[in-house]
Amino acid sequence: MSNYDALRAPAAHATVSLDSLRRSGKRHARLKGRQSDELSVQEVRALIGVRPEGGHRRDLLIEHLHRLNDHYRGLHDRHLVALAQEMNLPMAEVYEVASFYHHFEILREGQSAPALTVRVCEGLSCEMQGARTLLEKLPAVLGAEVRVIAAPCIGRCEQAPAALVAQQAVPWANLESIAQVCGGGVPLTPALSPEGRGGNSGPDSTQGKGGHAGPLDLLPLPLGEGRGEGAAVDFAQYQAQGGYALARRIVSGELAAEDVIGALEDSGLRGLGGAGFPAGRKWRIVREQPAPRLMAVNIDEGEPGTFKDRTYLERDPHRFLEGMLIAAHVVGTEACYIYLRDEYHDCRALLQTELAKLQASPPCPLPRIELRRGAGAYICGEESAMIESIEGKRGEPRMRPPYIAQVGLFGRPTLEHNFETLYWVRDIVERGPQWFTGFGANGRRGLRSFSVSGRVRQPGVKLAPAGITLRQLVADYCGGMADGHELYAYLPGGASGGILPASMADIALDFDTLQPYGCFIGSAAVIVLSLHDRARDAALNMMRFFEHESCGQCTPCRVGTAKAAQLMAQPAWDADTLRDLSEVMVDASICGLGQAAPNPLRSVLAHFSHEVGAQA
Repeated sequence: MSNYDALRAPAAHATVSLDSLRRSGKRHARLKGRQSDELSVQEVRALIGVRPEGGHRRDLLIEHLHRLNDHYRGLHDRHLVALAQEMNLPMAEVYEVASFYHHFEILREGQSAPALTVRVCEGLSCEMQGARTLLEKLPAVLGAEVRVIAAPCIGRCEQAPAALVAQQAVPWANLESIAQVCGGGVPLTPALSPEGRGGNSGPDSTQGKGGHAGPLDLLPLPLGEGRGEGAAVDFAQYQAQGGYALARRIVSGELAAEDVIGALEDSGLRGLGGAGFPAGRKWRIVREQPAPRLMAVNIDEGEPGTFKDRTYLERDPHRFLEGMLIAAHVVGTEACYIYLRDEYHDCRALLQTELAKLQASPPCPLPRIELRRGAGAYICGEESAMIESIEGKRGEPRMRPPYIAQVGLFGRPTLEHNFETLYWVRDIVERGPQWFTGFGANGRRGLRSFSVSGRVRQPGVKLAPAGITLRQLVADYCGGMADGHELYAYLPGGASGGILPASMADIALDFDTLQPYGCFIGSAAVIVLSLHDRARDAALNMMRFFEHESCGQCTPCRVGTAKAAQLMAQPAWDADTLRDLSEVMVDASICGLGQAAPNPLRSVLAHFSHEVGAQA
């Protein structure tokens, strides 16, 4: 008999009892790997609820992780096992999502969470204002029970140095103010600048010089003295001021959807999250896709130097919400998902409150609206990575095509927009596109919200004509340079927008005007450097940020940012190697993070080679 025949031959005396079959079935029915315990399951259910009929929604995985992380100050592995069981997901899938996001603290068996975590922003604006010193001295001041860690930009660059004590923001942080919050004292109000520093968290209201209209003349609603006095405009106040009347007209058919899209197209409004795609054209493209269609709103705002969305949201949330409802109706989307960065805890509470009021007394039929919470990943500012995160997955960018306008959230055509783009919809449609195009400077048209930080006397959000120059912006809207500082360089578009010298401070700041100089405006995050600073230090700060925030999906970005940071830390730069590395990153990275990361180092080689002793 051959081996094959022997394997096929029936075994002698192959008798199996019914009890042995039952025991075998029970063994195979059990999940592989670590099993959950009853206590952990009950603790998870207490936070996420008992499993509904049909099971927990897969896309709510990150929301459930947040509940556990908030309650237990971390994610114990036993809770992850129980969560995987409750959601009927592989443990590996739950773990890979939890480990992707910076704000989730995975705790191994026997490991305890720190009593309190203080995150000190190490973004460029905060670094210039002494964040390094805070990081060095805080552990001794706060004691061993408090963990102090460096954090990437937390979106409070005008309040530098800034910190987070758990989820409480501490603006203009110092040892005393952080210790006060850690000790349970009343924190400083973020809206007010302490000790007369002149900083602010709202658009400046000072009448501009040289014929530039001051932001009070431009804003749809005045914002006090630009320092954030007063609470946000709530639902009742907004309606009393004519809010949601436009949405009702559009939903009722009094104003045609085509007229709304036409107004946006005529205004030239472009995506204000950084990409600058024409808003009206995007609405038209998505509207032409087959239903059902969805909408995703990006308020992740992770670009270092950017804080305009947070500022407007803190002041007038319903202006944005009305713009979102108008877009949803015109494009025909069934549901809207709002993705808000995790660092904006107060904004999240505000939005939850105001959304509840809107849904309790809707001025017109509403789509389903869900507020989703980021978890500390800059890459989720990229639209397809944000879509993945909303679906409860790792925030890794998708390959394109297809584009998300065709195949987006849950595989449906998706209208994706930045917060500020929607914020301007009501005013453009009500006042007419000519109102918006009536502003502008140096041959450009429209308005731009510049997030200005760094060495200026009055940092903050500056609503100014598109095309204004950096020199005009600093002089007319920021009160000039800070005392003892002289303009040396500036970043016109945040971490990825490049760096330009003071000799190029008369270039119009707008879409398409900076590309000839190797830069771009992006989300209009302007960081101003003085003669006390070095461009090479700014570029290294940004590259280390990109290294930290790379999702790791593609090698050119994952390895390239780390290698570039290593080379840029050397006293003299190897220019040829850095240029070759930059070229590979630009050409081969999957998304904009890796493609734009080399911009600051390229700017230094082009304009500040004297700082790096570049080796040819």
